[in-house]
Amino acid sequence: MIKKISAVAVLFVMIMSTVYAQAPKYSNEFLAIGVGARALGMSNSNVAIVNDVTSGYWNPAGLAMLSSKYELSLMHSEYFAGIAKYDYGAFAAQIDDKSAAAFSFIRFGVDGIPNTTELIDASGNIDYDKITTFSAADYAFIFSYARKSKIAGLHYGANVKVIYRQVGKFAHSWGFGIDAGVQYDLKKWHFGAVARDVTSTFNAWNYTLDDATKAVFTETGNVIPKNSVEYTLPRLNMGAAKRFDFFKKKFSALIDVDMDMTFDGMRNVLIKSDPISLDPHVGVELGYKDIIYLRGGVGNIQKESTIDGKNRTSFQPNIGVGIVIKKMVTIDYAFTDIGNASIALYSNVFSLKVNLNRKKTAIDSKK
Repeated sequence: MIKKISAVAVLFVMIMSTVYAQAPKYSNEFLAIGVGARALGMSNSNVAIVNDVTSGYWNPAGLAMLSSKYELSLMHSEYFAGIAKYDYGAFAAQIDDKSAAAFSFIRFGVDGIPNTTELIDASGNIDYDKITTFSAADYAFIFSYARKSKIAGLHYGANVKVIYRQVGKFAHSWGFGIDAGVQYDLKKWHFGAVARDVTSTFNAWNYTLDDATKAVFTETGNVIPKNSVEYTLPRLNMGAAKRFDFFKKKFSALIDVDMDMTFDGMRNVLIKSDPISLDPHVGVELGYKDIIYLRGGVGNIQKESTIDGKNRTSFQPNIGVGIVIKKMVTIDYAFTDIGNASIALYSNVFSLKVNLNRKKTAIDSKK
């Protein structure tokens, strides 16, 4: 019994990785959480309106509309009562008046996982000194480029993603993928689309289990994972938004409707079929003098089965606030979740954005 318990900590993450290799639709899901408290407070409705350093994640085309020479963004959040930690950092720079580039970094990990595979020695004795810890973490390095086209209001961009995933000393993988995005602004209307993993992102897994660990796996009836390659199939995210101004433009309202389209089979979303499923989400941002913002959104609309066997429609509400200090520093907050509230606890998310060498541009009307 003790031997079975000793393998649980390591098996949890490793078995999940093995399952993912057989179900591409759930590969690299940490890249679907989102970045920036502004977008998270609006239920990830951001593809059409993003125009700052976070564009490197949401839609690389938005980088072409930077309002500063340089922009820096940082975010930290914790999920599952602090067990999992999610960190994000990005830096963007204008190359000239028509193009910009950015680098983004993401880490989602669980640290301090006990490794008890060597808890019991060959003689059957328990030695607690042999308990060590390890981390299971996913990393993404995103290189982005955007450019304005010759058509007024139209801009486009692309990402190159390098992904590294590690489960202690037991397993790791390297991956590579490409995103492509476009945005079009027409007065107070904004449209956007981004094709994620357009070439199918792959992760090549390599397992390095020693003989002792393999023996524990065998004795406890667990499967020994093998080297494999998993793929993240393409998805298309589209959005449309419009801004309304009131009372001599002191107050504003921005409404954004997004639709995520997947092509990897039926998912539990509002509009589902095989192989295409559609997941809509809506975000609203109310502003005062482009200084203070109140945000809200609805997403993750699903069908659920209750205890009495009936079906019900559930959704995930998100809220957030933001404040801009002298148009140089932006502090945003969101109360959000990475999925259904019945599975994971809501989290408090804070993000910081700093504008350097800011220049007033037409994009100010879009903020």
